[in-house]
Amino acid sequence: MKIIETKKFKKEIKTIALYIKKDKPGASIEFVSALKEQINDLVNFPYKYRKSIYFDNENIRDMVFRGYTIIYEVKENSIEVISIFNQIKP
Repeated sequence: MKIIETKKFKKEIKTIALYIKKDKPGASIEFVSALKEQINDLVNFPYKYRKSIYFDNENIRDMVFRGYTIIYEVKENSIEVISIFNQIKP
């Protein structure tokens, strides 16, 4: 099983990293690194996180990481990381 990051996710994570970098450059690198580690672990336990509250589909999941929700879909041979957003901000 492999991890696929959508263009939307890549754009969103870049925006978040740049925002964090404004305050603490080191924290930005650590955040992205820790997040990627959690995402890569999905290969071992794809259904570890709750069914998405945003979609009516058992294969779409919400991973919560440091105040952010990461939406991903479990497919037959891959995990597609769809989006990341801050839970607090609209």
